[in-house]
Amino acid sequence: MRRSLFLVLLFAAGLGACAERDGGGIDVIDVSGPLDSAALHFMIDSIEAAAEAGQELVLLQINSRAVLDEALLEDLEALVNKPPLPVAVWLGPAPSYAYGGVARLVEGAPVAAAAPGSLIGRHDPVIAGTGERAVQDEVAVEETDLELEPAFRQYLQNLDRQVMPTLDGDFEVSTLTTFTDDGVEGITLKTTTIRQPGLVTRFFRLAATPEAAFFFLVVGLTLVTFEFYALGPGVAAGVAALSLWLAAWGVVNLPVRPVALAAAVIGWILLTTAYQRGGVIVLTLLGAALLQVGGMYYIDGSGQIDSRWWLVALSVLAALFFFLLAMPTVQRSRLSTQTIGRESLVAKSGSAVSDFDPEGLVEVDGARWRATAHREAGISAGDMIVVSGVDGLFLEVEPANQEMRGT
Repeated sequence: MRRSLFLVLLFAAGLGACAERDGGGIDVIDVSGPLDSAALHFMIDSIEAAAEAGQELVLLQINSRAVLDEALLEDLEALVNKPPLPVAVWLGPAPSYAYGGVARLVEGAPVAAAAPGSLIGRHDPVIAGTGERAVQDEVAVEETDLELEPAFRQYLQNLDRQVMPTLDGDFEVSTLTTFTDDGVEGITLKTTTIRQPGLVTRFFRLAATPEAAFFFLVVGLTLVTFEFYALGPGVAAGVAALSLWLAAWGVVNLPVRPVALAAAVIGWILLTTAYQRGGVIVLTLLGAALLQVGGMYYIDGSGQIDSRWWLVALSVLAALFFFLLAMPTVQRSRLSTQTIGRESLVAKSGSAVSDFDPEGLVEVDGARWRATAHREAGISAGDMIVVSGVDGLFLEVEPANQEMRGT
């Protein structure tokens, strides 16, 4: 009988977590990662929506190292301290972190708890990137006055019959309800709904961490070069655009250092130049070094959300893979195909896409190719050219003008 009752309780709790909003139930608002304006707006709107729907309680489930919007943080704190319905805060699941403004929010909430093993501290700066580097004074929640609750369901059960403050005065919360199944009575949580930001918000928040924001920047820039030199318009262009879109989200929402961003872009330019010139080792190494340095200092995380060098290095290695292996392999395969071989390219006409010094880019029969010419040829972007030969990965070209070719 006890085993059957236990299974019924688990089943009922599971149904509650997946149920749609039901008046008098419980909303668990689950947000992790840096609290940018989108995340803070979601938390504020969710609390207000729960009050309008007549919910019994809201639980803010938080795991965040930084806050990125001070005005909205103050709005959220005001709402948590004088809520329209009972609101509790839970730092979890373990191991979770509450740094800067998040620590202030958790510690200042009238009703709050934390999962054992979580860390809280690094209170200043409240907003990441707006002050001196945070003193690493984080402590385990076991050393604070916060209640220890290993799971939010257990926390919700323990909140039953607890008096909690609201805008209209103190309110005794009822989180449990009785049910009868086949004549057996039991107790379970009220209908519990887990709320998370929408798909669009979660998509953009893929770039919410320093390493992810830098990764999307590197991937986007690298694929721009890959598309320009090795392929025609296609999948790479779409992926590049999407990556740069996410990278732009990171630049707008995260405390990006302009100097580090410039270093990363210059590093990409050097890698592109090295590839265009046939793989100049010095330029390749310098470009990779600038990418690494730019990535390590990309975000002014104030000791709260700083980049980790080994994750940045993975992005740099991915870029080197494209520049040193992927692009040469793709172009070599194009030059070696029977449909576009030596015989079909020689004597064909085209146009220069870039200035030659002495290498550049040409377009022949709708395809772009790396090419080389004599320095005296003076080929500039837009000039008509003729393919005179093929040398490895490069086409040998001359100006189409007979007088210039004769000089």
